[in-house]
Amino acid sequence: MGVIDINCDMGEGFDNDEIIMPFISSANIACGYHAGNERIMKQTIELAQKNNVAVGAHPSFFDKGNFGRTEMKLAAEEIYDIIILQLRLIEKIARFQHAKLHHVKPHGALYNMSAKDPAMANAIANAVKDFDEDLILFGLSGSHSIKEAERLNLKTASEVFADRTYQDDGSLTPRSQTNALIEDTAKSVAQALQMITEKKITSVNGNEISIKADTICVHGDGKKAAEFAEAIYQNLKQHNIDIKAI
Repeated sequence: MGVIDINCDMGEGFDNDEIIMPFISSANIACGYHAGNERIMKQTIELAQKNNVAVGAHPSFFDKGNFGRTEMKLAAEEIYDIIILQLRLIEKIARFQHAKLHHVKPHGALYNMSAKDPAMANAIANAVKDFDEDLILFGLSGSHSIKEAERLNLKTASEVFADRTYQDDGSLTPRSQTNALIEDTAKSVAQALQMITEKKITSVNGNEISIKADTICVHGDGKKAAEFAEAIYQNLKQHNIDIKAI
């Protein structure tokens, strides 16, 4: 029997968190910089607790206007500071509710830029380690995010995506391209199974890429997010793959 974590970005102001939560094992909760606020964080943590789902932080660039998807050129010290500030906020709310932070997954442009930029990845990893060295850093499989965290002996989870397409170098297809998103449930399920059982992903050009899959993401803002989450959950169960947090 295999084991996989299913994670979802939550607390972002969409109305499907409660529907999705039973089909995941880790929730990445927005910390107010790209979406959410203290009230939503509190509600989402409560929802995770009810469903026995691990509580994680989902920090971002300060960019509510573009949902955290605007690339920003910040110094390493600034990257470090915005991570620490967001972790402090959500940790305070979690502690008040007797919940413990389990992991950190950067959001949007911060995630994608740090996957390619070792200096950014190092700043994020240092912030997470300095805040709480027991936290797990989620990062794109095979990216600098994982490599820099491992250099610091920080716990990591290599992440893959059920609802995004891949380029030949293992990076995600930019959202600016029309083929960036997978919108067919059967294709999403097939990709999830391929990544978990074969440890491979087929790129948009038809090439097979080796990947490591510790956790698989379903985006909560997708049009069919709830449908994808349930279908993936049920299919993994049928293939005797256990679903649990890292």
